[in-house]
Amino acid sequence: MDYAFLDTITLPEDLRKLKREDLPTVAKELRDYIIDIVSTKEGHLGASLGVVELTIAIHYIFNTPTDQLVWDVGHQAYGHKILTGRKSVFHTNRQLNGISGFPKREESIYDTFGVGHSSTSISAALGMAIASNLKGEEEKQHIAVIGDASIASGMAFEALNHAGVSDANLLIILNDNAIGIDPSVGALKEYLTNVKTDRQLAKTNIIKALNFDYRGPIDGHNIPRLLKELERLKNMSGPKFLHVITTKGKGLKQAEEDQVKYHAPGKFDKNTGELIIKPNKITPPKYQDVFGATIIELAEQNDKIVGITPAMPTGSSLKYMMEKFPDRAFDVGIAEQHAVTLAAGMATQGMIPFCNIYSTFIQRAYDQVVHDVAIQKLPVIFCLDRSGLVGEDGATHHGVFDIAFLRCIPNLIIFAPRNEIELRNIMYTAQLGLNLPIAIRYPRGRGVTIDWRQPFTEIEIGKGQLLKKGSEIAVISIGNMSQNVSEAIDSLDTDKISHYDLRFVAPLDEEMLHDIFSKYATIFTVEDGVIDGGMGSAISEFAVKHQYSNRIVILGVPKQFIEQGSVEELQEIIGINSKSIAQKLNKFL
Repeated sequence: MDYAFLDTITLPEDLRKLKREDLPTVAKELRDYIIDIVSTKEGHLGASLGVVELTIAIHYIFNTPTDQLVWDVGHQAYGHKILTGRKSVFHTNRQLNGISGFPKREESIYDTFGVGHSSTSISAALGMAIASNLKGEEEKQHIAVIGDASIASGMAFEALNHAGVSDANLLIILNDNAIGIDPSVGALKEYLTNVKTDRQLAKTNIIKALNFDYRGPIDGHNIPRLLKELERLKNMSGPKFLHVITTKGKGLKQAEEDQVKYHAPGKFDKNTGELIIKPNKITPPKYQDVFGATIIELAEQNDKIVGITPAMPTGSSLKYMMEKFPDRAFDVGIAEQHAVTLAAGMATQGMIPFCNIYSTFIQRAYDQVVHDVAIQKLPVIFCLDRSGLVGEDGATHHGVFDIAFLRCIPNLIIFAPRNEIELRNIMYTAQLGLNLPIAIRYPRGRGVTIDWRQPFTEIEIGKGQLLKKGSEIAVISIGNMSQNVSEAIDSLDTDKISHYDLRFVAPLDEEMLHDIFSKYATIFTVEDGVIDGGMGSAISEFAVKHQYSNRIVILGVPKQFIEQGSVEELQEIIGINSKSIAQKLNKFL
């Protein structure tokens, strides 16, 4: 494909040499280039297509990287990466040893702030702007680009509240496309929708009330209009706000029509936009779909069950309950703290809340888990999707810290199912009635069981299981690591290795652990979370407490941020894939 203009652009300074009338052609080429690469390499598509013109306009008008540009979340930063020196390596996006799928400070001076979680851009850009004032750099510009889903988050509101009473040289650009990963929700979304058609409302809006110079809404695909507004705002001091209307997936018909599916569509035909369907074969379900189907089954029998998710109804598969029981399933927007305390409030009234949050996002509501749930012993059921290594989204999204940071909280049960049937059974058990909250952690992707729709069986809280009896070495695994351990033991063809599934990190099955420590001189622990403070640490603490001197070998995620790559590649690198486990076990046989 011919990229006559794009091939001449390595950095934004090259872009600024072009005539303004050439920029629409640059936009077409940039959009085609993103489609060309993402169609085969996969990644986040719709968001970046929607801000092509805005990306070009910002880099054309502002003197980046001296002027500081902060992208919120970063799903939409592909065009930015291509225009800032990474076009030649963009094909490595989200791959092992390639560039990150999100802005990353150590990757480029144009990535002024690392992101991956939402609603941080205004706070970060405000911090930069205040620092510039303190250093006497009053001419320096600071731009935060944030979506209409992200700006509804509490942290974004906190930053708006502060920025409005500052003299910071800050420009907030609201990229309003009425959708994040799923459609935006809430009263602010309705307000922004009304502002688009009610000019009077636009004159007296909430942003103006917070002391911002508000402009818009304007067409975010109209380059001349964008250039005019950005040029005018560049020469104004103080907090400014530009409301821009865009279409997520702009330029690819299917992506415009199905914005949820084309947020991150996988491989597709770059010419037609049609998704490339994998050969139809029977495969185990995704864990998220097991959750989605099971909560409906349980909710049909128990009218006290409610579902809550902070802006991930599709990713968590709570959307199925939202369709079946719309009055009992809640998407609260990007508001993890609110989601947790909302669940706690419901629990005080006898409801049974299943609060489904990705492991990496429960970090954002840690205080609420401690204060609003655990201290009060409220039986909230946390379903922590995407626990463990998640793959190509990299360091910002791996759910590897949950065991360590939840294990130290009193009154909290922690369980990890080794397969889909175990997930169903613990969900069933939890809704029967617990006196304490429970965190159920399960991985991204598919499970291992084809025939997973089995009758429900109650699980005894705090009890592990012996999966295979051996004579010399014991391996204790947690969650889906059971599969890797089983494959490793089978490959060694020995009867010397026992395999236990701990199941509960809290409370520990001390009876089973005493039995293990009394029988085996060498004990391996295997987990897909951080070693420091994780399951292996819990078992080591047990050994110290009871004065056992057995050899303990802990396998898990080292104390470092793991970058992007496939789950299989990352497991091999850190030594928890089946082959690596087998090699380590073989040294002790």
